[in-house]
Amino acid sequence: MLIPLRDQNPGRSFPIVTIALIVANVVAFFKELQLQAAGNTLALQSLMMVPAEIATGRDLPPAPAPLNAPIITVFTSMFLHAGWLHLIGNMLFLWIFGDNVEDRMGHLRFLIFYLLCGVIAAMVHIASDPYSTTYTVGASGAISGVLGAYMVLFPWAMVQVLFTIYIVTRIVYLPAWVLLGIWFLFQILESGSSGTGGGVAYFAHIGGFVAGAILVWLFVKPRRRTSYW
Repeated sequence: MLIPLRDQNPGRSFPIVTIALIVANVVAFFKELQLQAAGNTLALQSLMMVPAEIATGRDLPPAPAPLNAPIITVFTSMFLHAGWLHLIGNMLFLWIFGDNVEDRMGHLRFLIFYLLCGVIAAMVHIASDPYSTTYTVGASGAISGVLGAYMVLFPWAMVQVLFTIYIVTRIVYLPAWVLLGIWFLFQILESGSSGTGGGVAYFAHIGGFVAGAILVWLFVKPRRRTSYW
């Protein structure tokens, strides 16, 4: 297992959007817990993405009638998580890699890029199994786009990684292209072995990563410019 801890890649600007996204995800998660504690599962489920609802354009039972716009869940589901580990893992990756990508793009461009990658990741996930009625949540697709952009922009940035195998644990330093390349290869291998029913949206990860790697140059600002908006 490879767990990134931090990168050796200082930025020039304060990552306000990255921090705001982390805060938004944490706040949304606590709201999830409140809804669960109150037994209001229908309200929570109405914010989760269901591929079959997007593919058909209509809510499926037991979705509450007031929603009537399944496409909205493509965005709302990006801020929901299945548990503490899901949330912490995603926010760790966003914190480590998001600040530098935001620094190169500027705040507003980065926000648009993040959301766009999340949408593309969701569409790839839906295309992989359009009749799935499984609820889908998480920022993984959007964050995968950030990882793809980071690998393109900073391939040789060194990342401190916690490496564990069985009872052996080591701190190692890897170039970003090696770490993220291994991560991407793992997604491909798992998507083939797990299919679409393994509980993890591997195709969303793949779609987001590829989208980020391709679209990054449309959002990166020329280095000579100094404004970050």
